[in-house]
Amino acid sequence: MKLKASLSLFILLAISIATFAQKKQTLFNGKDLTGWKIYGTEKWYVEDGLLVCESGPDKEYGYLGTEQKFKDFELTLEFKQEANGNSGVFFHSSIEGTKIAGWQAEVAPPGSSTGGIYESYGRGWLIKPAPEKDKALKMGEWNKMTVKVVGNQVTTYLNGTEMITLNDEKIGGKDGCIALQIHSGGGIKVKWRKIKIKQL
Repeated sequence: MKLKASLSLFILLAISIATFAQKKQTLFNGKDLTGWKIYGTEKWYVEDGLLVCESGPDKEYGYLGTEQKFKDFELTLEFKQEANGNSGVFFHSSIEGTKIAGWQAEVAPPGSSTGGIYESYGRGWLIKPAPEKDKALKMGEWNKMTVKVVGNQVTTYLNGTEMITLNDEKIGGKDGCIALQIHSGGGIKVKWRKIKIKQL
């Protein structure tokens, strides 16, 4: 009887752990930058419940990275580009100063491969979306991006359109933080909201 009870408890515990692991975790609380770290001198702040990145006077690269690391996950977020809007969503990343090692799901103005995957300080562009998929981007409006990473495979979606699927062993061999980017050059402003992740 005790064995049956112990077995039942173990099964319930395993189910609870699995269910918890599949729940979405909110990365941005809409109030402050709790759980994140700023890299560089560019501006990151919260305004009207939104996360805002904006070029500062140095006009250099800047990053906002999670304190937590992730490996297999499905990340969803919404972004709205103002001005230039050249940014990105990094994953499996490590950051020192403003030098980032990892992979970027591109967020950029029309015609600049939003949803493609770029390896910083590495191989550069690994894959770009087909040109006709660029129409999925709504410049100046809210866009929903999904980045799904499972093992060696990365898939990105923009407003429900699958942008790319990439298989890469190097990606599958690492984990790291999620990071948002401000591109260098100045004149950039992007707003973010509903940043959530589900570990897989």
